[in-house]
Amino acid sequence: MRDFKKYDIWKLSHQLTLDVYLVSKSFPKEEIYGIVSQIRRASTSIPTNISEGCGRDSDAEFNRFLTIALGSASEVEYLLILSKDLNYIDSNSFIQLDENINIIKRKIYSLKQKLK
Repeated sequence: MRDFKKYDIWKLSHQLTLDVYLVSKSFPKEEIYGIVSQIRRASTSIPTNISEGCGRDSDAEFNRFLTIALGSASEVEYLLILSKDLNYIDSNSFIQLDENINIIKRKIYSLKQKLK
C-alpha cells in the first residue's frame, strides 16, 4: 500500500483544491449549485482518486484511478476557462490556477507512464 501523502501530485492537487475553494467563494450566489459546485467537486476528485488509487493492490488499479484523476483535472481546466470568460475570476488568478492544473496533469501523465 502506497502513502498518498508522499506523492507530489497529491500535495499539488490538494493545494489546488484549497485554492479553488478560496477563489470560488467570490462567485455569484446564483452559481452555488452550478459552476461552484461542479468545480469544487472536480478539483476534489483529483486528490481523492490519487488517494484511493494508492490504497489499491496493483499498479494497474492505481493507474486506473490516475486516469480518473486526469479526467477530473481536465474538467477543472475547462471550468477555470469558463469562470475566467464569465469574469468570475481575474486574469492573475486564472493564470496561476491554469498553470497549476497543467503541472498536475503533466505529473499524473508521467506517473501513469511509469506504472505501465
